[in-house]
Amino acid sequence: MLGRWRTFQLFTLTLVLNLGGCASWFSDDSVDPAVHLVKVEVVRAKLLEQKFILHFRIDNPNDSDLTVRGMEYRIHLADMLLAEGEHEHWITVGPKSSAFYRIPIRTNLWPRVKDVVKMLKSPHQQVPYRLQGEMETGLFIAHYVHLERNGVIIPADLIPEHNR
Repeated sequence: MLGRWRTFQLFTLTLVLNLGGCASWFSDDSVDPAVHLVKVEVVRAKLLEQKFILHFRIDNPNDSDLTVRGMEYRIHLADMLLAEGEHEHWITVGPKSSAFYRIPIRTNLWPRVKDVVKMLKSPHQQVPYRLQGEMETGLFIAHYVHLERNGVIIPADLIPEHNR
């Protein structure tokens, strides 16, 4: 019985020591990708519903492919919440390269129409935006990249009459 106990202890010790090597399978020395909102495309702007496509550029600084599974987002224009939600669409960004990720959004700005009119009063005036959220990456095991970006948009760039 004592021989079996020693064999069990030896087996357990060997198993524990070998599992330390498995941890390296899941360790990740990669740098988080950079995500930039590069364009807001107006698809349709009606009174009670507005549709946009948000164009993001994802920069992969690593030496291996980056699999993007989806994105959870909240976008504010000035202090007004424009849209929030989740978009599940898988893309692969090659090593040391960039790819574009498009998210269609639908919103209703009618309750905040006075604020929107104030922002559009000077179409060449910059409007600050804030993007918050998480991007889910990874092929087998999910990794979440926290997103926090601030920038400005110029409403005249989004209105076709001002682009001529």
